[in-house]
Amino acid sequence: MVAKGQIDLRELDENDPEVYRSIYYKEVPIESKKLSETMIVTYSPKYKAYQAKIRQGQIERAMKMINDNGKKFKKNRRNPNDPARFIKKTAITADGEVAEEEYCQLDQAAIDKEAMYDGFYAVTTDIEGDVSEIIAINERRWQIEECFRIMKTDFEARPVYLQREDRIKAHFLICFLALLIYRILEFKLDKKYTTENIIDTLKSMDVCALDAYGYIPIYKRTDLTDDLHELFGFRTDTQIIKKAKMRSIIHESKIANQLLYSPAKGVSQRLCKPLN
Repeated sequence: MVAKGQIDLRELDENDPEVYRSIYYKEVPIESKKLSETMIVTYSPKYKAYQAKIRQGQIERAMKMINDNGKKFKKNRRNPNDPARFIKKTAITADGEVAEEEYCQLDQAAIDKEAMYDGFYAVTTDIEGDVSEIIAINERRWQIEECFRIMKTDFEARPVYLQREDRIKAHFLICFLALLIYRILEFKLDKKYTTENIIDTLKSMDVCALDAYGYIPIYKRTDLTDDLHELFGFRTDTQIIKKAKMRSIIHESKIANQLLYSPAKGVSQRLCKPLN
Protein backbone atom coordinates (compact mmCIF):
# COMPACT_ATOMS: atom_id res chain seq x y z
CA MET A 1 0.00 0.00 0.00
CA VAL A 2 1.28 3.46 -0.94
CA ALA A 3 0.54 6.04 1.76
CA LYS A 4 -0.48 9.58 0.83
CA GLY A 5 -0.50 12.88 2.71
CA GLN A 6 1.98 14.56 5.03
CA ILE A 7 3.51 12.01 7.42
CA ASP A 8 6.31 12.30 9.98
CA LEU A 9 8.34 9.10 9.61
CA ARG A 10 9.63 9.47 13.17
CA GLU A 11 6.11 8.96 14.50
CA LEU A 12 5.37 5.72 12.62
CA ASP A 13 4.56 2.60 14.64
CA GLU A 14 6.41 0.09 12.48
CA ASN A 15 5.09 -2.81 14.58
CA ASP A 16 1.64 -2.09 13.14
CA PRO A 17 1.13 -4.58 10.25
CA GLU A 18 -0.52 -1.94 8.05
CA VAL A 19 2.33 0.53 8.62
CA TYR A 20 4.90 -2.23 8.04
CA ARG A 21 3.42 -3.06 4.63
CA SER A 22 3.02 0.57 3.55
CA ILE A 23 5.39 2.59 1.37
CA TYR A 24 5.80 6.33 1.95
CA TYR A 25 7.12 8.60 -0.78
CA LYS A 26 7.97 12.13 -1.80
CA GLU A 27 8.30 13.50 -5.33
CA VAL A 28 11.10 15.94 -6.14
CA PRO A 29 11.14 17.57 -9.63
CA ILE A 30 14.53 17.76 -11.35
CA GLU A 31 14.85 20.26 -14.17
CA SER A 32 17.72 20.36 -16.64
CA LYS A 33 18.34 21.85 -20.09
CA LYS A 34 17.87 18.53 -21.84
CA LEU A 35 15.32 16.70 -19.74
CA SER A 36 12.67 17.08 -17.08
CA GLU A 37 12.73 14.26 -14.55
CA THR A 38 11.16 13.41 -11.24
CA MET A 39 12.99 11.89 -8.31
CA ILE A 40 10.78 9.61 -6.22
CA VAL A 41 12.18 8.99 -2.73
CA THR A 42 10.47 6.12 -0.93
CA TYR A 43 10.58 4.79 2.61
CA SER A 44 9.40 1.26 3.40
CA PRO A 45 9.53 -0.30 6.90
CA LYS A 46 9.50 -3.70 5.20
CA TYR A 47 12.50 -2.75 3.05
CA LYS A 48 14.19 -1.38 6.17
CA ALA A 49 13.78 -4.74 7.91
CA TYR A 50 15.12 -6.51 4.81
CA GLN A 51 18.25 -4.32 4.67
CA ALA A 52 18.86 -4.72 8.41
CA LYS A 53 18.54 -8.49 8.04
CA ILE A 54 21.02 -8.58 5.15
CA ARG A 55 23.49 -6.40 7.03
CA GLN A 56 23.23 -8.58 10.14
CA GLY A 57 24.30 -11.57 8.07
CA GLN A 58 27.22 -9.54 6.69
CA ILE A 59 28.20 -8.48 10.22
CA GLU A 60 28.24 -12.14 11.25
CA ARG A 61 30.49 -12.95 8.29
CA ALA A 62 32.74 -10.01 9.22
CA MET A 63 33.06 -11.40 12.75
CA LYS A 64 33.95 -14.78 11.28
CA MET A 65 36.62 -13.13 9.11
CA ILE A 66 38.07 -11.43 12.20
CA ASN A 67 38.10 -14.66 14.21
CA ASP A 68 39.44 -16.84 11.39
CA ASN A 69 42.00 -14.73 9.56
CA GLY A 70 41.77 -11.11 10.54
CA LYS A 71 45.24 -10.38 9.21
CA LYS A 72 44.57 -11.76 5.74
CA PHE A 73 41.45 -9.97 4.55
CA LYS A 74 41.72 -7.09 2.09
CA LYS A 75 39.99 -3.91 3.19
CA ASN A 76 40.02 -2.22 -0.21
CA ARG A 77 37.65 -4.49 -2.11
CA ARG A 78 35.44 -3.22 -4.90
CA ASN A 79 32.26 -5.05 -3.90
CA PRO A 80 30.11 -2.56 -1.92
CA ASN A 81 28.42 -5.46 -0.12
CA ASP A 82 31.65 -7.05 1.10
CA PRO A 83 31.54 -7.75 4.87
CA ALA A 84 35.09 -6.37 5.09
CA ARG A 85 33.65 -2.85 4.98
CA PHE A 86 32.56 -3.38 8.60
CA ILE A 87 36.07 -4.31 9.78
CA LYS A 88 38.43 -1.70 11.17
CA LYS A 89 42.18 -2.23 11.44
CA THR A 90 44.08 -0.55 14.25
CA ALA A 91 47.85 -0.32 13.92
CA ILE A 92 48.61 2.07 16.78
CA THR A 93 48.48 1.79 20.56
CA ALA A 94 46.29 3.85 22.88
CA ASP A 95 49.30 6.18 23.36
CA GLY A 96 49.49 6.87 19.63
CA GLU A 97 52.60 4.75 19.01
CA VAL A 98 52.95 2.45 16.02
CA ALA A 99 51.99 -1.10 16.98
CA GLU A 100 53.91 -4.17 15.90
CA GLU A 101 50.71 -5.99 14.94
CA GLU A 102 47.39 -4.86 13.51
CA TYR A 103 44.24 -5.35 15.55
CA CYS A 104 40.95 -6.05 13.75
CA GLN A 105 37.54 -5.24 15.15
CA LEU A 106 34.03 -4.35 14.01
CA ASP A 107 33.67 -0.78 12.81
CA GLN A 108 30.51 0.20 14.68
CA ALA A 109 30.59 3.73 13.26
CA ALA A 110 30.43 2.33 9.71
CA ILE A 111 27.55 0.03 10.70
CA ASP A 112 25.57 2.87 12.29
CA LYS A 113 26.16 5.19 9.32
CA GLU A 114 24.86 2.61 6.86
CA ALA A 115 21.85 1.79 9.07
CA MET A 116 20.71 5.44 8.90
CA TYR A 117 19.55 4.91 5.32
CA ASP A 118 17.69 1.62 5.85
CA GLY A 119 14.29 1.64 4.19
CA PHE A 120 15.02 4.53 1.84
CA TYR A 121 15.33 4.29 -1.93
CA ALA A 122 15.45 6.96 -4.63
CA VAL A 123 14.69 6.52 -8.30
CA THR A 124 14.57 9.11 -11.09
CA THR A 125 12.26 8.79 -14.06
CA ASP A 126 11.08 10.83 -17.03
CA ILE A 127 8.04 8.61 -17.51
CA GLU A 128 4.69 10.20 -16.88
CA GLY A 129 2.53 7.80 -14.96
CA ASP A 130 0.98 6.84 -11.68
CA VAL A 131 3.54 7.05 -8.87
CA SER A 132 2.01 3.97 -7.24
CA GLU A 133 2.82 1.86 -10.31
CA ILE A 134 6.44 3.05 -10.39
CA ILE A 135 6.84 2.32 -6.68
CA ALA A 136 5.30 -1.16 -7.07
CA ILE A 137 7.76 -1.99 -9.86
CA ASN A 138 10.65 -0.80 -7.72
CA GLU A 139 9.49 -2.94 -4.79
CA ARG A 140 9.51 -6.06 -6.96
CA ARG A 141 13.01 -5.13 -8.12
CA TRP A 142 14.62 -5.46 -4.68
CA GLN A 143 12.74 -8.68 -3.99
CA ILE A 144 14.16 -10.17 -7.21
CA GLU A 145 17.62 -8.82 -6.36
CA GLU A 146 17.45 -10.59 -3.00
CA CYS A 147 16.76 -13.92 -4.72
CA PHE A 148 19.78 -13.49 -6.99
CA ARG A 149 21.94 -12.48 -4.02
CA ILE A 150 20.96 -15.62 -2.11
CA MET A 151 21.57 -17.76 -5.20
CA LYS A 152 25.07 -16.38 -5.73
CA THR A 153 26.26 -15.89 -2.15
CA ASP A 154 24.62 -18.65 -0.13
CA PHE A 155 23.94 -21.34 -2.76
CA GLU A 156 27.11 -20.63 -4.79
CA ALA A 157 25.33 -20.53 -8.14
CA ARG A 158 28.34 -18.70 -9.57
CA PRO A 159 31.06 -19.16 -10.62
CA VAL A 160 30.18 -22.37 -12.48
CA TYR A 161 33.08 -24.82 -12.79
CA LEU A 162 31.35 -26.95 -15.45
CA GLN A 163 31.57 -27.26 -19.24
CA ARG A 164 28.85 -29.65 -20.40
CA GLU A 165 25.51 -27.95 -21.02
CA ASP A 166 23.48 -30.64 -19.25
CA ARG A 167 25.61 -30.33 -16.13
CA ILE A 168 25.34 -26.53 -16.15
CA LYS A 169 21.55 -26.84 -16.41
CA ALA A 170 21.53 -29.38 -13.59
CA HIS A 171 23.65 -27.06 -11.43
CA PHE A 172 21.23 -24.14 -11.81
CA LEU A 173 18.21 -26.43 -11.38
CA ILE A 174 19.59 -27.57 -8.03
CA CYS A 175 20.23 -23.95 -7.02
CA PHE A 176 16.69 -22.89 -7.98
CA LEU A 177 15.17 -25.83 -6.09
CA ALA A 178 17.30 -24.93 -3.07
CA LEU A 179 16.04 -21.33 -3.30
CA LEU A 180 12.43 -22.53 -3.52
CA ILE A 181 12.81 -24.83 -0.50
CA TYR A 182 14.60 -22.10 1.45
CA ARG A 183 11.86 -19.55 0.70
CA ILE A 184 9.18 -21.98 1.89
CA LEU A 185 11.21 -22.71 5.03
CA GLU A 186 11.82 -19.00 5.64
CA PHE A 187 8.08 -18.32 5.36
CA LYS A 188 7.22 -21.20 7.71
CA LEU A 189 9.73 -19.85 10.25
CA ASP A 190 8.08 -16.39 10.13
CA LYS A 191 11.26 -14.86 8.64
CA LYS A 192 12.93 -14.81 12.08
CA TYR A 193 16.33 -16.07 10.91
CA THR A 194 18.93 -15.04 8.33
CA THR A 195 19.79 -17.16 5.32
CA GLU A 196 23.20 -17.94 6.80
CA ASN A 197 21.65 -18.98 10.14
CA ILE A 198 19.30 -21.46 8.49
CA ILE A 199 21.87 -22.96 6.11
CA ASP A 200 24.62 -23.30 8.74
CA THR A 201 22.19 -24.84 11.23
CA LEU A 202 20.90 -27.41 8.74
CA LYS A 203 24.47 -28.34 7.77
CA SER A 204 25.44 -28.88 11.42
CA MET A 205 22.47 -31.07 12.41
CA ASP A 206 24.37 -34.38 12.41
CA VAL A 207 23.60 -37.49 14.43
CA CYS A 208 25.93 -40.30 15.49
CA ALA A 209 24.95 -43.96 15.09
CA LEU A 210 25.33 -46.21 18.15
CA ASP A 211 25.19 -49.91 17.31
CA ALA A 212 23.19 -51.00 20.35
CA TYR A 213 20.90 -48.01 20.84
CA GLY A 214 20.23 -45.98 17.72
CA TYR A 215 21.23 -42.37 17.05
CA ILE A 216 22.24 -39.44 19.25
CA PRO A 217 22.57 -35.77 18.23
CA ILE A 218 26.05 -34.24 17.97
CA TYR A 219 24.99 -30.65 17.37
CA LYS A 220 24.07 -27.72 19.60
CA ARG A 221 20.42 -27.15 20.39
CA THR A 222 19.23 -23.59 19.60
CA ASP A 223 15.98 -21.67 19.16
CA LEU A 224 16.25 -22.36 15.44
CA THR A 225 16.62 -26.14 15.88
CA ASP A 226 13.61 -26.08 18.22
CA ASP A 227 11.56 -24.23 15.61
CA LEU A 228 12.68 -26.66 12.88
CA HIS A 229 11.68 -29.67 14.96
CA GLU A 230 8.32 -28.14 15.81
CA LEU A 231 7.75 -27.34 12.14
CA PHE A 232 8.53 -30.85 10.88
CA GLY A 233 6.88 -32.77 13.71
CA PHE A 234 9.78 -34.81 15.11
CA ARG A 235 12.82 -34.29 17.32
CA THR A 236 16.43 -35.45 17.03
CA ASP A 237 17.95 -33.44 19.89
CA THR A 238 16.32 -34.39 23.20
CA GLN A 239 16.53 -38.17 23.21
CA ILE A 240 18.08 -41.22 21.58
CA ILE A 241 16.38 -41.96 18.29
CA LYS A 242 15.65 -45.65 17.92
CA LYS A 243 16.61 -47.23 14.61
CA ALA A 244 12.97 -47.97 13.77
CA LYS A 245 12.06 -44.31 14.38
CA MET A 246 14.92 -43.11 12.15
CA ARG A 247 13.78 -45.47 9.38
CA SER A 248 10.29 -44.01 9.73
CA ILE A 249 11.62 -40.43 9.45
CA ILE A 250 13.66 -41.32 6.35
CA HIS A 251 10.65 -43.11 4.82
CA GLU A 252 8.40 -40.09 5.37
CA SER A 253 11.07 -37.85 3.79
CA LYS A 254 11.16 -40.05 0.68
CA ILE A 255 7.38 -39.88 0.38
CA ALA A 256 7.55 -36.08 0.63
CA ASN A 257 10.21 -36.01 -2.12
CA GLN A 258 8.05 -38.17 -4.39
CA LEU A 259 5.11 -35.82 -3.91
CA LEU A 260 7.35 -32.82 -4.61
CA TYR A 261 8.90 -34.14 -7.83
CA SER A 262 6.02 -36.21 -9.29
CA PRO A 263 3.97 -34.43 -11.99
CA ALA A 264 0.52 -33.40 -10.83
CA LYS A 265 -2.53 -34.81 -12.58
CA GLY A 266 -3.15 -32.93 -15.80
CA VAL A 267 0.29 -31.27 -15.81
CA SER A 268 2.36 -31.69 -18.96
CA GLN A 269 5.11 -34.31 -18.66
CA ARG A 270 7.44 -31.87 -20.40
CA LEU A 271 7.78 -29.99 -17.09
CA CYS A 272 9.32 -33.06 -15.47
CA LYS A 273 11.40 -34.55 -18.28
CA PRO A 274 15.10 -35.37 -17.62
CA LEU A 275 17.77 -32.89 -18.67
CA ASN A 276 19.32 -33.60 -22.07
